[in-house]
Amino acid sequence: MERKKAIVTGASRGIGKGIALALAREGYDVAISYATKAAEAEALAAHLRDAFGARCYPFQASLDRAGEATRFFNRASESLGGLDLLVNNAGVTIFESLLELREETLDVLINLDFRTCLVLMSQAARLMVDSRTPGSIVNITSTRARQTYRLDAIYGGVKAAIERATRSAALELAAYGIRANIIAPGLVCVRSQKEISEISPDAFLARHPDFWETLGPKVPLGRAGTPADIAEAVVFLASEKASYITGATLCIDGGLTLPGMPEYDEDYGGTWLQRSE
Repeated sequence: MERKKAIVTGASRGIGKGIALALAREGYDVAISYATKAAEAEALAAHLRDAFGARCYPFQASLDRAGEATRFFNRASESLGGLDLLVNNAGVTIFESLLELREETLDVLINLDFRTCLVLMSQAARLMVDSRTPGSIVNITSTRARQTYRLDAIYGGVKAAIERATRSAALELAAYGIRANIIAPGLVCVRSQKEISEISPDAFLARHPDFWETLGPKVPLGRAGTPADIAEAVVFLASEKASYITGATLCIDGGLTLPGMPEYDEDYGGTWLQRSE
């Protein structure tokens, strides 16, 4: 049986890596982007080949630069020989006070999180339409697109813009059988993560209990999420089981946003930046 083909951005570690692992397990060949973590991306590619028999093509891409998203997409789709699924995961997290707003902060977030997402959606849609492939697009945003927090006008605002754009894309592309959906993660343990090799959330949390000992109990389900939690949602939305779902936002947060609990302690105030590599 021919393997399906997926592009996943920001996949050398964290949520993107978890998504690539789950897709390879489900029979996909994968092309991934990474910003700086070449060794981790190559290690992931080797693991996907050895563990699942999947072809994996890692490409370095500075997606915040003009023209880079198109260049990456062309190389990735050519290597795969087509496309069934696009997962826009790459992004940067910046929490910054509006009173101390820097234009370069806006540039980074808008270019990497928003512009790259739209460019890749456009490129993927054109390829799917031309090849008559009823494909799927999944954009990873955040519960912060809808839930209001301090120091979050920029990051949360950009994520909300992605959700709005995705719903418009879903409406436009439905005529071609192409579905576009959103996954909004809540608190997910990825910041100090060195390796993700398991799909089981329990196995991950057993290895890294310190990630959620403080923040996890604030979540109604009693723990923080893992990359595997998000990955399984991507697998579902890309599958035939979700063939009647488009323009939807799937909130994967353990119930975090139900009572409006804060995701972070005051220790996380000020400017905090982390890239999805």
